[in-house]
Amino acid sequence: MNTNLTRTSKFLSLVLRHRPEVIGLRLDAEGWLDINELIASANQRGTAITLEQLHEVVATCEKRRFALSDDGLRVRANQGHSVADVELNLPSTQPPDQLFHGTVAVFLDSIREQGLRRRSRNHVHLSADRETATKVGSRRGVPVILAVNAGEMNDAGHVFYRSANGVWLTNHVPPRFLAFPEN
Repeated sequence: MNTNLTRTSKFLSLVLRHRPEVIGLRLDAEGWLDINELIASANQRGTAITLEQLHEVVATCEKRRFALSDDGLRVRANQGHSVADVELNLPSTQPPDQLFHGTVAVFLDSIREQGLRRRSRNHVHLSADRETATKVGSRRGVPVILAVNAGEMNDAGHVFYRSANGVWLTNHVPPRFLAFPEN
């Protein structure tokens, strides 16, 4: 992605995941914004964005963070929201037996004690493979990869969802369902 599209992607992440009010808008209950309103409000408040840029970011974002509505008139983030009133209405889904979470060593004591918590987000994010979890953990330093016994969690009544871009979501991962690295 070129510099302009990266800037647009970061802006969309801010607005569609965390702070739509920075452009005077509010996400609907499922996290959608009308594309024309988003573009007009962004441009009025000093962030130049075009319909073509928005479509290109949605189509080319490696992490597939965004989705267009079936009618192409609205856009939303696939997951990662910290906006409290957003419910993506994803169907609960049987997870694979094992999922992964990338973190860094500084958080391990807290995770051993409390498990994985959603903190400011609406869900805990989990990956289907170690490679993705490693990329996620690398954003904050040397990654530590935790294995999540998702099959056991599901059997114990914990609910899982899978976002449109393949990220697994759940409300909390208690410590007993986590496998920590040996070192």
